[in-house]
Amino acid sequence: MGWSSIPFRRLAGALFCVGLTLAPLDSSALAATPQTTAAPSSPASASTLAEQIDNLISEARFAGADWGISVVSLDTGRTVYTHHADQLLQPASTAKLFTAAVALSELGPDYRIPTRVLATGAIRQGQLEGPLILYGMGDPTLGADPSTQTWPDQLAEQLASQGLHHVHGDLIADATYFASPMMGSGWEAIDLQSWFAVPATALSVHENQVEVTVAPGSTAGAPATISFDPAESIPNLASEIVTSAPHSRNDINLYRAPGDGVLYAFGNIAAHSPAQTYKLAVPDPARYAGNLLRAALARHGIQLDGKLVVLQWPRRDIALSAQAHTLAEVRSPPLGEILSRGLKRSQNLYLQNLLLLAGVKAQTDAEQRDGSFGFITSERWGIRAMHQLLEQIGITPTSTLIEEGTGLSRSNLTTANAMARLLAYLATQPYAATLQDALPIAGVDGTLYGRMRNTPAENNVRAKTGSMNFVHCLAGYVTTSDGERLAFAIMLNNYAPPAGAPSATRDLDAIAVMLAGMRNRSGAVSTAPAVATHPAN
Repeated sequence: MGWSSIPFRRLAGALFCVGLTLAPLDSSALAATPQTTAAPSSPASASTLAEQIDNLISEARFAGADWGISVVSLDTGRTVYTHHADQLLQPASTAKLFTAAVALSELGPDYRIPTRVLATGAIRQGQLEGPLILYGMGDPTLGADPSTQTWPDQLAEQLASQGLHHVHGDLIADATYFASPMMGSGWEAIDLQSWFAVPATALSVHENQVEVTVAPGSTAGAPATISFDPAESIPNLASEIVTSAPHSRNDINLYRAPGDGVLYAFGNIAAHSPAQTYKLAVPDPARYAGNLLRAALARHGIQLDGKLVVLQWPRRDIALSAQAHTLAEVRSPPLGEILSRGLKRSQNLYLQNLLLLAGVKAQTDAEQRDGSFGFITSERWGIRAMHQLLEQIGITPTSTLIEEGTGLSRSNLTTANAMARLLAYLATQPYAATLQDALPIAGVDGTLYGRMRNTPAENNVRAKTGSMNFVHCLAGYVTTSDGERLAFAIMLNNYAPPAGAPSATRDLDAIAVMLAGMRNRSGAVSTAPAVATHPAN
């Protein structure tokens, strides 16, 4: 497979692998691929929930796998079912639940993230002496949310309304609000050109993604045409893709080394064949954002004498930011909405930025209270705040070892008990409805769209999915057939389904359906079959 082919490796994305062939990534890759399958039916001989779950997870095909399951009642606090619930396992994207908890705790569901234009001087007679600063403060939705789709023109219009028409200085695109690398701890280098592992930066735009379209030339032997959307989001292209004979096999390869702004494209595309589109990470979102604002300034009649300067951590100009004041501003949707879009789609940029934002808040609070702590990254401050929250809940530090905000790191570990206990705590908080509404709904939306259809779990289970190679998880809430509210965490590690076996996703869904079918609060399970008429994400 080519570097841009897409075997699914994680819930929120795919791994770019080295090889010879390539399958294009459609812009709807977050949606499931339709198929019709039947999930395992409840065993007719099993009369209790424990018996049914035990029968499933004890099948011979799971002999080398690790299950961790915890189910608790939100109504009574009783433990409904556990299996190896204190074993540390990889959570994949269910780790986003821990990020959601710390973001809601530190910032609240109504917080709106600003993006500002700053200056160190005053506008006098339409003139500004000194630089204009585009200051990102972590909004991952900038340009992607309808309210900020035209953010460069919104900011330029605010400046023009103050009479500004000439800037005697540079435009500085400042992304130093986060004192952290642009990749999360434990993210793998080969993932960093991928659309699911984009730079997590304080100055993000259009979700830091670019669509790359490769089209054949008019005749065999002609160079292929490569275009970007948004345009100019990848500034440097080295292409050797040629047009091959009609009906020949496409061999399109895209590669950008970590830290390198050059996209290398090589191989061939058949003459007269359809254009192929792939999604990649934008290598320098702050520079791209700065260029967008510079173009908007020109459209609004504001002349800029200087050049575009990009300021990234660890470079900082503390004196400059300390002297600056706000001239223009746009704000994100409320954090609750960002969280919903992030959890429904398992959007990694959104959750990593929310962890970093929680880290900035935690650092500010700690330094105001106790003074300087020396240097700690914004990500580490966010993890510290997470650990403090978990300790307040009563979750022991050794039961949750999370190092970033998305679940992409294979160093993340937690237990099913810790996750179920977190969910039970969140259900008691003022923002409980915000979190539950943000979770995918079985058979309805997000990464659970099409799953558990025509079962008691449809439009009932609200849960975060998590998947990468050999890791399969599902954690959230369900109401039983007699109205008991449950929190659950189902974790399956070190498992690849053997030939002819159901998918791991269908095994997780079967357990969730059993929970939805539980009745009489006695542990008995209804005999309704668990049939999935649509695919799993």
